[in-house]
Amino acid sequence: MTPHVLIAGGGIAGLTAALALHAAGFHRVTVAEAASEIRPVGAGLNIMPNAVRELDALGLLDTLEADAVRTRELRYYHRSGALISREPRGLRAGYHWPQLSLHRGRLQQVLADAVRHRLGPSALVTGVRVTGLEQLPDGRPRVRLAHREGTRGGRASLEPDVLIGADGIRSAVRAALNPREGEPPWNGQLVWRGVSWLDARRAGTFMFVAGDDRQKAVVYPMAERPSGEVLVNWALAMPADSIAPTVRRGDWNRAVPVTDVLPHYEGWEFDGVSVPGVLSAAEAAYEYPMVDREPLRRWSHGRTTLIGDAAHAMYPIGSNGATQSIIDARALAHALHHHPDPAVALAAYEAGRRPAMTELQRANRRLGPEIVINLAHQRAPGGFTRVDDVISPRERREIAARYAATGAFDPETVNAGSPYEVSVRTP
Repeated sequence: MTPHVLIAGGGIAGLTAALALHAAGFHRVTVAEAASEIRPVGAGLNIMPNAVRELDALGLLDTLEADAVRTRELRYYHRSGALISREPRGLRAGYHWPQLSLHRGRLQQVLADAVRHRLGPSALVTGVRVTGLEQLPDGRPRVRLAHREGTRGGRASLEPDVLIGADGIRSAVRAALNPREGEPPWNGQLVWRGVSWLDARRAGTFMFVAGDDRQKAVVYPMAERPSGEVLVNWALAMPADSIAPTVRRGDWNRAVPVTDVLPHYEGWEFDGVSVPGVLSAAEAAYEYPMVDREPLRRWSHGRTTLIGDAAHAMYPIGSNGATQSIIDARALAHALHHHPDPAVALAAYEAGRRPAMTELQRANRRLGPEIVINLAHQRAPGGFTRVDDVISPRERREIAARYAATGAFDPETVNAGSPYEVSVRTP
């Protein structure tokens, strides 16, 4: 009998893990999601070609592309409006797979539907939260669960063969394994996110990152309507002390009026895309702290491990949050398929993923490829006529290449094909 795998968390990491495990021959998989239902909430995200390759291997690419935009170009701008650099992305950059911009909720819904279809409706259980964990002598986890259905709630315990903590940056599984860790560290920056429907002529056809070493805007299209409207994702970042003298830590992830943010971006326009115009078309902005997690010395304890943000939450730079969660899921399923002993499998998964993710977390703290907007501002705070006089083409190429190599998403590595394919015998 195949082992029973319990996945804590029904987000992108957890749902992809369930599908990857199913593709690797595991049929006793349960995803426990704390929310009462899977709903298409959140803003947008960018999936890099290395993760699109893995979603394609799971047979999901065509479905996802129906509600996504292929990201063809990334541009960096000085806050004055001057162009720092432009880079082809996805297929235009020589990858065999596209880079996709899409709504987070849409990706989560496609994954959830696929889990229910392939593993059965009972494989995804909502309203169930992990509240505690202990290791049994043989390495198996004993998991304490709280569940709620309407006004009724209860508690239970479960002893799966494998536990995967995919429950995000405030992971209960991670907390049980690292009880002294505390809250995610905050760097003092606030992030506002939202989406806006715009006429295609105002939305732009490219993704851009603009600003300076204090203030930043990220904007990109991610869905299209036959009417000619485009759904645009936007994220803004500023130090909290630029907004208010004090910020209450209990107010994270709250909706705020767009008018609270608009005045700080007056005059921000980049090759025809007006940031105030984008913001004015939004119904709300959602405020977040820019937090991450300190790299862990180990993810796996016996038959319990971590994936996604629970393992390596990082600053939202370089489109690597959801991207690396998807790759974690495939890597973990591959390891469990090839190692009969679950503890050995989890150790192999960690050995293959943790060192690179630790370096990526650190690279994002150094701002990864987005460092070019800081350098341009520091060297030419008033703007420039020729970017080559400020940052040489060679320096720009080296910054981009170094970051791509850190995350193993350079074209040569990605195009070599997935290292996580498995061959499963059918009865």
